[in-house]
Amino acid sequence: METTYIILIVLLFVLAFADIIVGVSNDAVNFLNSAIGSKAVPMRTILIVAGLGVLVGAIFSSGLMEVARKGIFNPELFYFDEIIIIFLAVLLTDILLLDFFNSIGIPTSTTVSVVFELLGAAVAISILKIYESDNTLSNLESFINVEKASEISLGILLSVFIAFTVGAIVQFVSRLLFSFDYSHKLKHIGGIFGGVSLAAITYFILIKGTNSISFLDENFVNFVLQNKFFIIGISFLFWTFISLLLIHVFHCHILKVIVVIGTFALALAFAGNDLVNFIGVSIAAWQSFLLWQEAFMASGVLPSEFLMDGLAGEVQTPTYLLMIAGGIMVVTLWFSSKAQYVVQTGVNLGRQGEGAERFKPNLLSRTAVRYSVFVGQTFSQLLSEPIQEKINSRFSFPDKALKYQKSVAKPAFDLLRASVNLVLASILISIATNFTLPLSTTYVTFMVAMGTSFGDRAWGRESAVYRVAGVFNVIGSWIATAAIAFVAAGILAVIIWYGSYYAITILVVLALASVIRSAVRHSKKVKSEKNKKKFNRTDIITINEITTESSQNIIQVIRGINDLLLEVVNNLGYHDLSRFKKSLKKQSELEFEIDELKDNVFYYIKSLEDTNVEASKFYVLTLDHLQDMVQSIAYITRSSHKHVSNNHKNLKFNQIRDLKNVQRSLDEVYSEVIEAFDNQDFDEIKKLINKENTLLDKISALLQKQIERIRETENSPKNSKLYFGVLLETKNLTKATIAMLELFQEYYEEAKQEF
Repeated sequence: METTYIILIVLLFVLAFADIIVGVSNDAVNFLNSAIGSKAVPMRTILIVAGLGVLVGAIFSSGLMEVARKGIFNPELFYFDEIIIIFLAVLLTDILLLDFFNSIGIPTSTTVSVVFELLGAAVAISILKIYESDNTLSNLESFINVEKASEISLGILLSVFIAFTVGAIVQFVSRLLFSFDYSHKLKHIGGIFGGVSLAAITYFILIKGTNSISFLDENFVNFVLQNKFFIIGISFLFWTFISLLLIHVFHCHILKVIVVIGTFALALAFAGNDLVNFIGVSIAAWQSFLLWQEAFMASGVLPSEFLMDGLAGEVQTPTYLLMIAGGIMVVTLWFSSKAQYVVQTGVNLGRQGEGAERFKPNLLSRTAVRYSVFVGQTFSQLLSEPIQEKINSRFSFPDKALKYQKSVAKPAFDLLRASVNLVLASILISIATNFTLPLSTTYVTFMVAMGTSFGDRAWGRESAVYRVAGVFNVIGSWIATAAIAFVAAGILAVIIWYGSYYAITILVVLALASVIRSAVRHSKKVKSEKNKKKFNRTDIITINEITTESSQNIIQVIRGINDLLLEVVNNLGYHDLSRFKKSLKKQSELEFEIDELKDNVFYYIKSLEDTNVEASKFYVLTLDHLQDMVQSIAYITRSSHKHVSNNHKNLKFNQIRDLKNVQRSLDEVYSEVIEAFDNQDFDEIKKLINKENTLLDKISALLQKQIERIRETENSPKNSKLYFGVLLETKNLTKATIAMLELFQEYYEEAKQEF
């Protein structure tokens, strides 16, 4: 029996380490967004600073493990075997839930997930206990720490609105004070700004430390807590002096210093506050095992008879476990592609100016933007025109003021906003910690970043509806996190309760298989995105680059069309509806790719060399022909799917054979087109156009042949409609290909003459 529980404890720690990896991948957004988005320092430096913060913060976690043991439920009412079931259900759910959000690139809260998983599993086991003892559900409240759970939920909810509002106001005032051309002002008031910012961050670090480190001298802790304003004042004077020294003597950019130190502070807070979410459950399980083992050795008490009232006391966590966990966190930061994917969500939603938008607008975002514009216009009417012009001038965004080079990718936002993000998040978390208010560091840092984006007018009329939709999607995912965590953990707890070790084995295997499958799919997705990566839209684009870029677009689209047409013709032969699902998915990906390319036309034209006006026209027309080609294959795919879905008669053997012949002919031409464009061998274009024209003649002959069939033997109008539709759209597809090749030939000949 003892050996069985030892195995379960080892399993819980293995799951905890897996939870650290998926958890850090999600929470990296907390402290990396500002430094990465502003490009304050190189990426390697950012990761080194964040890694040091995580390692120091891991030690700070010692006093924060109480939530897993007694914060959500009352352990003295549960037996040891029931506690283990709760903890297993929590960790399994947490791994699957966080990995899912990582895969879709949405930052969620590990605090919320673990709290509601503990709540869901504890409620499920409590109901089972009540059911077996023939008690009523009114006794459920005695098992659950309802007050603490409600306090955590309310605190987290309030922090979302407070963080956004304060972020918007502070950033608006900061921009009015500094504008985007802040380099001269920093020489005069940068010392004070640095003093305020760094003093706030220092106080934040001290507050987190004194509330968490168990080995600090009690007198020192009391001194910090009783002399807060004195410490802030001294810290302000010290950091103001240091800031002035850095600005005027060492000529350092004070905002970069603030960003680096702020990143360290938030990384420290993340590890100190959120490490409990990853290993707190496993450590609580281990401590539970030690308590039961001691009682078992003394009296032989069974796990089902040993109440866990010992968890209600104070139990310290071994420092070496915290350091191991911190080390895993740091390694994950460096190597997790999912962490980078989640970080990009926050950076893109907060970036200054336009660009490719990830989220699609919805009714809620459209309504919010529409009313916000109305309120903004109403408020503007209350101000005189000179005041409005003065305010607008502070928000002008000259690249020269920020010294951005045209040939280098711009940061998503400037150092001033990055500094405000970090300082404000530190202050809000410090205040909450000081008043022992529960919050989610993810929610605070993310909503501060969104608030400063809004206050900085980063959400213009061109992008607001997409950014607001993104924020609503993220907030919606937070609500979903709580609901899914509660329900899923409860279900898993019930399964383990009835299925015992068999259920545990199956669930662990399924969880690990799911994570591995997710990792493989994400790896393929990252690889695919790298293959599709285009030139940076902020770089200067030359004639050679536009030719290469267009060639790659043509290769990718033609290859996708060619593969899709082969699938559709084969699927029509099989008349199998399930085979069309992949085809429809591929078609959607092709359409999305073309839409993305057309969305970026503005930025291409904007970044072209001044002498390359004709190149922009060529690029636009090329995309137009590619879109025509994609629309043709889209019609073929959807009409074929509709025919099979409606269970109409199969196409006849002769019709399938004809379509296969056309597909093979097109495949031969497309293979040569791909080879020509891949090798930049444009002298072959004329020969390719002749082959395409030959294919047009073949399609015309097949159309005439089908007309004769209808007059003689064909008796299915639906078959004829589909067959004609596929042939005609293949004809349109071929014509669009010819038009694209002729355009490329014309442009290539002109380019050769100019050369």
